[in-house]
Amino acid sequence: QREAQRLAAAEAARRASERRAAEEAARLAAERKAAEARAAEEAAQREARRLAAEEAARRDAARRAEDEAAHRRAAERQAAEEAASRAAARRAADDAAQLERERRAVAEALRQEEQELRIIEQAINRENQRQAVEAARRQAPAPLTHAPVKSPQQTVVMVADDSRVVRVKTGRLLSAHDYQVLTAEDGLDAARQIEGTVPDILVTDVDMPGLDGFQLSRQVRADPRTAHVPIIMVTSDNDELRSQAAAVGVNVVLGKPYPEELLINHIERLMMAQAGR
Repeated sequence: QREAQRLAAAEAARRASERRAAEEAARLAAERKAAEARAAEEAAQREARRLAAEEAARRDAARRAEDEAAHRRAAERQAAEEAASRAAARRAADDAAQLERERRAVAEALRQEEQELRIIEQAINRENQRQAVEAARRQAPAPLTHAPVKSPQQTVVMVADDSRVVRVKTGRLLSAHDYQVLTAEDGLDAARQIEGTVPDILVTDVDMPGLDGFQLSRQVRADPRTAHVPIIMVTSDNDELRSQAAAVGVNVVLGKPYPEELLINHIERLMMAQAGR
């Protein structure tokens, strides 16, 4: 009986030991599973962090690439705008240069036209002089005690004025009355022409460059060849100028403006006086 109790106790002790061993094994297995679970969770977290870091790096790289592309586009746009501005400036400079060339061409054309007009005017003067001389030669009558009054076709009238408009206007008036017309651009031009051809009447302005009307009148009166030539001076009408004009030998002073017929009447009267002198 004691043996049976000892065996029963031993059996009970063995079973208790096996139970404890099984419980320990179960605990160890549970701990191992928990450790494996924790390790798996940690690995998953590390992988998640790695993926997040890679995604963040990818996004950062994409953002930098986008910024660089935007900067590149801005630089290209600025370069294009600067190129367009330089091109516009070149076009503006070219246009300005072209306008200046055209202006100079127009000025040169006007200068040449004015020169041609002067040449034509001088040629007309020479032709008028020639025709006046020929007409006077053809129509010269036999010597008389008093010279006959010259006809307008025989009468040479010189118009000295630095205004081309005045020369043309006065020349047209005289030509309309059949007078031979010589025109001079100023006093010096008139003096040069008178050296070659003495006119029958001198119509002169006062204010002219080089040689004014008073100086021209003195020169005409001082030359024996031209001392007899009647002088009509066109100027502002005042007593002082009339006195100066009379002092240098001017026959008639016409104030500006004057009736056209008055000039013709004075020429006719002066030519009649010349014939009776």
